[in-house]
Amino acid sequence: MLKLYDTKLRKKVEFVPLTEGHVGMYVCGPTVYNRIHIGNARTFIAFDTIRRYLIWRGYDVTFVQNVTDVDDKIINRANTEGRSAAEVAEEYTEAFIEDMHAAGVLDPDIRPKATEEIDTMIELVSTLIDRGHAYVAEGDVYFAVRSYDDYGALSGRNIDEMESGHRELRADGQGLDERKQDEFDFALWKAAKPGEPSWDSPWGKGRPGWHIECSAMSHKYLGLPFDIHGGGSDLVFPHHENERAQSEAAYGCTFANHWIHSGMLQIANAQTGEAEKMSKSLNNFLLLHEALEIVRPEALRMLTLQTHYRSPLVFGDARLAEADAALTRIENAVRNIDWQLANAGAGDAVLDDEKLVDAARVAREAFIEAMDDDFNAPEAIGAIFTLVNAVNAEIGDKSATMADKAALEAVRGTLVELMNTLGIDVTAAEDDADAYPAEVLELAAQFAGFEGSSTSDAVNALLEARTAARAAKDWGTADGIRDGLAALGLKIEDTAQGPRVV
Repeated sequence: MLKLYDTKLRKKVEFVPLTEGHVGMYVCGPTVYNRIHIGNARTFIAFDTIRRYLIWRGYDVTFVQNVTDVDDKIINRANTEGRSAAEVAEEYTEAFIEDMHAAGVLDPDIRPKATEEIDTMIELVSTLIDRGHAYVAEGDVYFAVRSYDDYGALSGRNIDEMESGHRELRADGQGLDERKQDEFDFALWKAAKPGEPSWDSPWGKGRPGWHIECSAMSHKYLGLPFDIHGGGSDLVFPHHENERAQSEAAYGCTFANHWIHSGMLQIANAQTGEAEKMSKSLNNFLLLHEALEIVRPEALRMLTLQTHYRSPLVFGDARLAEADAALTRIENAVRNIDWQLANAGAGDAVLDDEKLVDAARVAREAFIEAMDDDFNAPEAIGAIFTLVNAVNAEIGDKSATMADKAALEAVRGTLVELMNTLGIDVTAAEDDADAYPAEVLELAAQFAGFEGSSTSDAVNALLEARTAARAAKDWGTADGIRDGLAALGLKIEDTAQGPRVV
């Protein structure tokens, strides 16, 4: 039974899709005025993992994620750079998609852009006016917050107890907007200002407010209600609270059946190791594409998976190194199995095959149990490591035979399948020319005269050179290769089928 933590209900609840076998899922996308930072990436990776798991569990998932391509930040950047807002939005929309692909995040099934859905938003605003939930003020349109009795239920806020000072600036920049009937009312439509992109509407030229676009798009592409609405926890208020209010006021039904929110990302202070908020003022602000220049995408994803999606994630060099080492351990287990399969000899089984198959079954069951409990990826990874430990302990320094093939393939299949479900391909490193530390190139040049650029080829050259040195009783060279590899965290194992590095 799959359970998820519902932000509005503030508890875990059983997930039962509105339509059996199908999940409609909406996750707020980027405002495209810059490259996304690693905090944004944490949210997108978290929901990509949830989506992947739902698909693996057999659901037909329709995943919608918008692009906000008209916004004050986009306009401000365009004005600063002497470009049009459309040019800025197009550049960073493409950059966002490129960054998501680099991070291994699947494309949404539907990716609507705000500027392509203006008519849909105008229709929704008109409905709100007609139903008495919105009003026009000199070309702007505001949602009347107090017209919706359940406002604040998602975020747990009581509007009568909220602090004042919530008033927005006028669209024309003339101080605080006194045209609003209540200080908590928010803009659905903004009257045009000189030099800004605008569209015709019943209230004059203008552009949509930020909150209205997600309501309009989710209704258009998923219908109401839909199963899951997601985003970062920073969006609970006011963005998601406002989305929910205007949608339910307009359509008279539940907006999203469940609300899921991911925790924020924090940066580990380089000196103290203490977690702190990411900000430009603290000089710890990191864009995703910059992070992927110093860490492989799989290790970054592993880092996100090692913390529950609802908890704060601490990002730092030490944590990244730990995540990379953990991932390498799983990859090495798969490599080890592949080597055993490729070099299996004749004869009776030398492994406890029943024990291996049982370990794979138990790992799969534990994985499902963990992920069914509010997508608990850390516990799911723990189940995978339990299987890795069982495999490593059973194989040890043994050389498998063809009689062990079925059991080894079952274990390998389980490891690969479960990691793929979490969005990581642990077989990719097998064909990676840089699967080993770059330092092996220098070591191979020293001991084997190697001149290539592939670290895998360099390791093979070192093993051949060591074999030749041992045959010639050149123990200095043989030991030098062994010790050099050991210094890089690589161990040579001598087996009946020949030496290998693990």
